[in-house]
Amino acid sequence: MPAFRYEAVNASGATSKGILRADSPKAARADLRARGLVPLVLELIAAEADGKLRRGFPFGDKLSNVELALFTRQLASLLGSNLPMEQAFDALMEQAERPYLRELTAAIRSDLMGGSSLSDALANHPRDFADIYRALVNSGEQTGQLATVLSRLADYIEGRNALVQKLRLAFTYPAIVTVVAFAIVIFLLTYVVPQIVSVFASTKQQLPLLTTIMLALSGFVRQWGWLVALIVISSLFVWRRSLRDPERKLRWHRWLLRAPMIGRFQRSLNTSRFASTLAITTSAGVPILRALHTSRDTLSNMAMRQQIDEATNAVREGVSLARALGEQQDFPPMLIHMIRAGEATGELPAMLDRAAQMQAQDLERRALTIAGLLEPMLILTMGVVVLLIVLAVLMPIIEINQLVR
Repeated sequence: MPAFRYEAVNASGATSKGILRADSPKAARADLRARGLVPLVLELIAAEADGKLRRGFPFGDKLSNVELALFTRQLASLLGSNLPMEQAFDALMEQAERPYLRELTAAIRSDLMGGSSLSDALANHPRDFADIYRALVNSGEQTGQLATVLSRLADYIEGRNALVQKLRLAFTYPAIVTVVAFAIVIFLLTYVVPQIVSVFASTKQQLPLLTTIMLALSGFVRQWGWLVALIVISSLFVWRRSLRDPERKLRWHRWLLRAPMIGRFQRSLNTSRFASTLAITTSAGVPILRALHTSRDTLSNMAMRQQIDEATNAVREGVSLARALGEQQDFPPMLIHMIRAGEATGELPAMLDRAAQMQAQDLERRALTIAGLLEPMLILTMGVVVLLIVLAVLMPIIEINQLVR
C-alpha cells in the first residue's frame, strides 16, 4: 500500500505533519478528514522509493557504506534517547540529504506505521540492509535492547569502513604510479622515439641494435597497440565471466590463498571480517549457527566460505567452535586459541572482538608492507624502461659525434 506525506490543519488551526498509508490520494484525504484534519499538502513517497528499488538503478540508488553508518548511528542515538520509533524516523527524514535516503526512510516509516517490526520493514530493502544488519536488528527487538544493538552495529560498520579506507589509501599511490608510468612509456614509444630516431633512419646510417629494437617496438605499438589492448580487455572480460562458474571460482580463490604475499593478505582480510561479524552477532544474542552463517556471507574468498560451512556442520553436530575451525587449514592459530579461551570463560564475543582487532592491525601492516614493496619496484621498473628508451635515442647521436671526430 502506498504511503503519503501530509501537512494538515485541525479545527483550531494547528498544523500537523506526518505519513499515512492509503490505497489512493482520495482515500488518504478521506482518512485525514475522518480524523478532523483538513489536508493542505499530500505527497506520494513510499511507492516512489519502492519502485526505484524494484527497478534497481545501478547509479546512486543504494545506500553507501558511509550513509548506512550514519543512518545507524543516528537511529541508535534517537532510540537511546527514548524517542518513539515514529518520531525517530521523522527526524531521520529531516536529516537525510540525498532524496533516495529520504524516500527510503519514509518507506520504512510507513511500514512501521502499518504494524511491521523494524526488522521486517528493513527486509523489504535487502539491497540496502544486508542479512547481518537485519539479523542484529531482529535480535535487538527480541531482547529489548535495540538501541544498544544499533550502537554496536554502527561501531561495526564504521570500523569496517575505516579499514577499507586505510587499505584503499595504501594502494592508491602504487596504482597512480603504475598508470602514470604506463602512460609515459606509451607516449615515448608512440611519439618521441619515432620523431627523433626517424631522422637517423633517413640517413641510411646503420642503427644500434637497441635503437632498432625500440623502433620495431614503437612501430608495433602504433600499428597494433589497439589490438593488444582489445585482446587484454577481452581476456579480462572472459576471465571474469569464467569466474561465475562456482568450481572455477573456488579453484581461483584456493590459488589466491597459496600465492606469495597475496595469500596472507587474503587470509588476514577474511579472518578479520569473520571475527568481527561473529563478535557482534554473538554479543547481540544471535544463535551460534545463524551467526556463523551470517559471518560466512561477509567473506570474499569462496575457499574460506567452504571451510566455514564445514565448521558450521561440525558445530551443529556438537563440536566446539574452536575445534571445528581448528580442523580447517586457513584460519590462524591465534584466532583458534582466542575462541577456545572465550568458550572456556564464557566471554566468546569479547575474545572474538579482540581477535578481530588483532587481525585488522595485521591486515593493515601487510597492506603497508605490500604497498611499500610495490612503490620502489614500480619506480625502478619505470626508470629502467625510460633509460632504455633514452639510450635508444642517444646511441645514434653518440655514433654520429664519433664519426665527425
